[in-house]
Amino acid sequence: MEDGSRFGKEPDAEPDPPATCPVVRPSAEQELMRRLEGCLRRIAARDRAAFTELYRSTHDRVFGLALRIVRRPTAAEEITQEVYLYVWNAADKYDERLASPIGWLMMITHRRAVDRVRVESSSATRDLAYGQRNLGRDHDTVAEAVGQRYEEQAVVECLGTLTDRQRETVALAYYGGRTYSEVADHLGIPLSTVKTRIRDGLKRLQSCLAGAVSDV
Repeated sequence: MEDGSRFGKEPDAEPDPPATCPVVRPSAEQELMRRLEGCLRRIAARDRAAFTELYRSTHDRVFGLALRIVRRPTAAEEITQEVYLYVWNAADKYDERLASPIGWLMMITHRRAVDRVRVESSSATRDLAYGQRNLGRDHDTVAEAVGQRYEEQAVVECLGTLTDRQRETVALAYYGGRTYSEVADHLGIPLSTVKTRIRDGLKRLQSCLAGAVSDV
């Protein structure tokens, strides 16, 4: 049996430990989160410089999310302003144990943007009949019949008989002037689903206006 010492070390010897332990450096994203957490603490103490720093570091993300939801730059800008006004007044409510600063901002932005879409969709009912007659888009022929034969007030009243999803989809198509494809992209649902909701919703409208609403 050969002696392992001829190779300079015992056969079962452990490798020499490194001279120094590697230093794990925080990632750029982690450093950003720590900096933003500090900004929020200072904003809670009414530090305007910290607010400016937070805004410059995050407003692109806030605006981008708002724009993806409302699809209109002007509305996205208004939502962005609302978000930062809320942050200025409610920074002391931020809890780093529940969300990162970016996560908190995205949650506020998403809530504001969705609320804006819901309000506009609700307001859309007042203009639905006008849109049916004047937008000139390739919608279901049932919509054209409804727009031509009935007064706006009657249409508005009958919108209450639609399901929430039908009403939202129909309102986006007419008030927002969107095509079926644009509505599908806006709601994040298949085009076939949009067509079905609008078709069924308009049929229900027609039935209501004829005075014979049937259960769905």
